[in-house]
Amino acid sequence: MAKSTFSNDDCDTTKYHTPIYVLQECISLQKKKSNDYQNPNSTIKQADYYPSGCLTILEIMHAKMLRMRSVMEAMQYDKNYYPNYESLEDSAKDLINYASFFVSFMRGGIDGQCDSNDFLNRKLN
Repeated sequence: MAKSTFSNDDCDTTKYHTPIYVLQECISLQKKKSNDYQNPNSTIKQADYYPSGCLTILEIMHAKMLRMRSVMEAMQYDKNYYPNYESLEDSAKDLINYASFFVSFMRGGIDGQCDSNDFLNRKLN
């Protein structure tokens, strides 16, 4: 059997590349966007963006993944293609944040969420 030429020394394991650092970036991004989308001077609450609760969040995540796939296919088949707007990395971070919104909505923790509604934002009894 041939000896692998790969070693741990070949890996770039700087803090910037670790999953924990990515999650920290997502937290920072979520805080910044929150100030735009749920500004204290606005009557809009985060729950207002999700009229069907977790279903709406899941649909947003699905649309985000479709956009990512479209960009990836363009890049796969055209070596000169470069995304004009949102990068794959930006979209992946958005997905992480939407997944956290999904879990928070399931737990009743989204700002403006009605306690008398379920995870699909339907009235309970």
